[in-house]
Amino acid sequence: MGRLAIVTGGTRGIGRQISVTLKNAGYKVVANYGGNDDAARKFTEETGILSMKWDVGSYPACEAAIAKITAEHGPVEVVVNNAGITRDGTLHRMSYQMWEEVIHTNLTSCFNMARLVIDSMRERGFGRIVNIGSINGQAGQYGQVNYAAAKSGIHGFTKALAQEGAAKNITVNAIAPGYVDTDMVRAVPPAVLEKIIAKIPVGRLGRADDIARCVMFLIADEADFITGSTVSVNGGQHMY
Repeated sequence: MGRLAIVTGGTRGIGRQISVTLKNAGYKVVANYGGNDDAARKFTEETGILSMKWDVGSYPACEAAIAKITAEHGPVEVVVNNAGITRDGTLHRMSYQMWEEVIHTNLTSCFNMARLVIDSMRERGFGRIVNIGSINGQAGQYGQVNYAAAKSGIHGFTKALAQEGAAKNITVNAIAPGYVDTDMVRAVPPAVLEKIIAKIPVGRLGRADDIARCVMFLIADEADFITGSTVSVNGGQHMY
């Protein structure tokens, strides 16, 4: 059997494609999800990938989930921190709850998941952690001070943890997607979406598979000299 991978937010959108791509490459995959039971059930029926529900923003919930996964499936060797939410609004209209929910789900989750696998990765001398950032964490975005702060934080988290894990063959990298053709992006009004696409030099939205292929590249055994990097997958929209 292949290495065991956890993909947070792994049953829908970009996360779904990452989970499926990993499975097709021979990895054992556990796809985390936070709320949509019907979507997760359908995902598992269609793909055969185990889905597990827990709040990645909660350290105790992550601790219990990883303990269960390790006991039933073995040590976690790959973590893809993909889970993310938006609670958009300009700062003068943003509640503390909107701020806190995004920071916990998008950024604190990366600490929770990494902290709970890092010891076993160090013991075994192997680990791959990929954190999904965002173009909006690099360039900022009107109405998203919470989301931009969380995603920007991911890039700093990645660089620091990469330095800590390097001597133990643990690589930590980030991917910063641009606008990807998911349900979330397709919900944008057509006129606005046209303006977004017009700013992308390659002339199209990204595809979830664009991100999944990048994950596969970064977690490969042969990618052991790549760590602390942020790979921008945005069609040239923001060159950082």
